[in-house]
Amino acid sequence: MKVRKFTPDDLKRVFEIENMSFDQSYGINMFQQLYEMGVGFLVAEENGYVIGYVIFWIKYENQGHIISIAVDKNYRRLGCGTQLLVKAISILSLLNLDTIYLEVNENNVGAVEFYKQFSFRVDRVVPGYYENGDGAIVLYLPLDKGKITRK
Repeated sequence: MKVRKFTPDDLKRVFEIENMSFDQSYGINMFQQLYEMGVGFLVAEENGYVIGYVIFWIKYENQGHIISIAVDKNYRRLGCGTQLLVKAISILSLLNLDTIYLEVNENNVGAVEFYKQFSFRVDRVVPGYYENGDGAIVLYLPLDKGKITRK
Protein backbone atom coordinates (compact mmCIF):
# COMPACT_ATOMS: atom_id res chain seq x y z
CA MET A 1 0.00 0.00 0.00
CA LYS A 2 1.28 3.43 -0.93
CA VAL A 3 0.10 6.84 0.31
CA ARG A 4 0.63 9.70 -2.12
CA LYS A 5 -0.71 13.13 -3.04
CA PHE A 6 -4.09 13.30 -4.75
CA THR A 7 -4.13 14.20 -8.45
CA PRO A 8 -7.14 15.29 -10.52
CA ASP A 9 -7.06 11.85 -12.18
CA ASP A 10 -8.11 10.40 -8.78
CA LEU A 11 -11.26 12.51 -8.55
CA LYS A 12 -13.77 9.99 -9.90
CA ARG A 13 -12.43 7.16 -7.73
CA VAL A 14 -12.34 9.31 -4.57
CA PHE A 15 -15.94 10.27 -5.23
CA GLU A 16 -16.90 6.58 -5.56
CA ILE A 17 -15.27 5.82 -2.20
CA GLU A 18 -17.02 8.79 -0.62
CA ASN A 19 -20.42 7.61 -1.87
CA MET A 20 -19.93 4.05 -0.61
CA SER A 21 -18.76 5.34 2.78
CA PHE A 22 -21.25 8.04 3.73
CA ASP A 23 -25.02 8.44 3.50
CA GLN A 24 -24.54 12.12 2.79
CA SER A 25 -21.46 12.69 0.70
CA TYR A 26 -19.64 15.71 -0.58
CA GLY A 27 -20.35 16.37 -4.23
CA ILE A 28 -17.67 15.74 -6.81
CA ASN A 29 -17.37 19.50 -7.35
CA MET A 30 -16.58 19.96 -3.66
CA PHE A 31 -13.61 17.60 -3.96
CA GLN A 32 -12.40 19.55 -6.99
CA GLN A 33 -12.77 22.84 -5.12
CA LEU A 34 -10.94 21.54 -2.05
CA TYR A 35 -8.08 20.36 -4.24
CA GLU A 36 -7.92 23.73 -6.01
CA MET A 37 -7.87 25.49 -2.62
CA GLY A 38 -4.69 23.62 -1.78
CA VAL A 39 -5.89 21.54 1.16
CA GLY A 40 -3.95 18.46 2.19
CA PHE A 41 -5.32 15.68 0.02
CA LEU A 42 -3.80 12.21 0.06
CA VAL A 43 -4.86 8.90 -1.43
CA ALA A 44 -3.86 5.35 -0.60
CA GLU A 45 -3.42 2.95 -3.45
CA GLU A 46 -2.88 -0.76 -3.80
CA ASN A 47 -1.26 -1.85 -7.05
CA GLY A 48 -2.12 1.51 -8.64
CA TYR A 49 -5.79 1.34 -7.56
CA VAL A 50 -7.04 4.08 -5.20
CA ILE A 51 -8.56 2.47 -2.10
CA GLY A 52 -8.85 5.39 0.31
CA TYR A 53 -8.31 9.09 0.87
CA VAL A 54 -7.92 11.76 3.53
CA ILE A 55 -8.50 15.51 3.24
CA PHE A 56 -7.20 17.96 5.86
CA TRP A 57 -6.29 21.60 6.31
CA ILE A 58 -5.40 24.32 8.75
CA LYS A 59 -8.74 25.61 9.97
CA TYR A 60 -7.42 28.31 12.26
CA GLU A 61 -3.91 29.57 12.92
CA ASN A 62 -3.18 26.84 15.48
CA GLN A 63 -5.75 24.16 14.59
CA GLY A 64 -5.76 21.44 11.98
CA HIS A 65 -8.94 19.82 10.76
CA ILE A 66 -9.54 16.42 9.21
CA ILE A 67 -12.25 17.16 6.66
CA SER A 68 -12.87 13.63 5.46
CA ILE A 69 -11.28 10.20 5.50
CA ALA A 70 -12.69 7.07 3.88
CA VAL A 71 -11.61 3.66 2.66
CA ASP A 72 -13.22 1.46 0.01
CA LYS A 73 -15.43 -1.03 1.86
CA ASN A 74 -13.53 -3.94 0.28
CA TYR A 75 -10.23 -2.75 1.78
CA ARG A 76 -11.28 -1.82 5.31
CA ARG A 77 -9.53 -3.19 8.39
CA LEU A 78 -6.29 -3.72 6.46
CA GLY A 79 -4.46 -0.66 7.80
CA CYS A 80 -5.30 1.80 5.04
CA GLY A 81 -7.21 4.21 7.28
CA THR A 82 -4.43 4.03 9.84
CA GLN A 83 -1.77 4.91 7.26
CA LEU A 84 -3.82 7.81 5.91
CA LEU A 85 -4.58 9.21 9.36
CA VAL A 86 -0.98 8.87 10.57
CA LYS A 87 0.30 10.66 7.46
CA ALA A 88 -2.24 13.50 7.86
CA ILE A 89 -1.40 13.90 11.57
CA SER A 90 2.32 13.84 10.75
CA ILE A 91 1.96 16.60 8.16
CA LEU A 92 -0.23 18.74 10.41
CA SER A 93 2.07 18.26 13.40
CA LEU A 94 5.03 19.60 11.38
CA LEU A 95 3.14 22.89 11.09
CA ASN A 96 3.39 23.55 14.85
CA LEU A 97 -0.35 23.34 15.40
CA ASP A 98 -1.78 22.87 18.88
CA THR A 99 -4.72 20.63 18.05
CA ILE A 100 -6.41 18.65 15.30
CA TYR A 101 -10.20 18.47 15.19
CA LEU A 102 -12.66 16.33 13.27
CA GLU A 103 -16.36 15.49 13.30
CA VAL A 104 -17.91 12.04 13.29
CA ASN A 105 -21.56 11.07 12.97
CA GLU A 106 -22.78 10.24 16.47
CA ASN A 107 -24.03 6.88 15.18
CA ASN A 108 -20.63 5.85 13.80
CA VAL A 109 -19.32 4.08 16.88
CA GLY A 110 -16.60 2.27 14.92
CA ALA A 111 -15.10 5.54 13.66
CA VAL A 112 -15.14 7.08 17.15
CA GLU A 113 -13.29 4.05 18.53
CA PHE A 114 -10.81 4.20 15.63
CA TYR A 115 -9.93 7.82 16.41
CA LYS A 116 -9.69 7.15 20.14
CA GLN A 117 -6.92 4.65 19.34
CA PHE A 118 -4.89 7.68 18.28
CA SER A 119 -5.68 9.57 21.49
CA PHE A 120 -8.44 11.72 20.01
CA ARG A 121 -10.77 12.91 22.77
CA VAL A 122 -14.41 13.91 22.75
CA ASP A 123 -14.83 17.68 22.81
CA ARG A 124 -18.59 17.99 22.42
CA VAL A 125 -21.67 16.76 20.57
CA VAL A 126 -23.32 19.06 18.05
CA PRO A 127 -27.01 18.12 17.63
CA GLY A 128 -28.40 18.24 14.08
CA TYR A 129 -24.97 18.76 12.50
CA TYR A 130 -25.71 16.63 9.45
CA GLU A 131 -28.43 17.30 6.87
CA ASN A 132 -30.37 14.21 7.95
CA GLY A 133 -30.58 15.55 11.51
CA ASP A 134 -27.90 13.32 13.03
CA GLY A 135 -25.57 14.90 15.52
CA ALA A 136 -21.80 15.04 15.26
CA ILE A 137 -19.27 14.11 17.88
CA VAL A 138 -16.42 16.62 17.72
CA LEU A 139 -13.12 14.96 18.54
CA TYR A 140 -9.77 16.64 19.11
CA LEU A 141 -6.17 15.55 19.33
CA PRO A 142 -3.72 17.72 21.26
CA LEU A 143 -0.41 17.74 19.40
CA ASP A 144 2.82 17.22 21.31
CA LYS A 145 5.71 18.46 19.17
CA GLY A 146 5.08 16.13 16.29
CA LYS A 147 4.66 12.94 18.34
CA ILE A 148 1.95 10.52 17.28
CA THR A 149 0.70 8.20 19.96
CA ARG A 150 -1.52 5.21 19.49
CA LYS A 151 -3.13 3.34 22.34
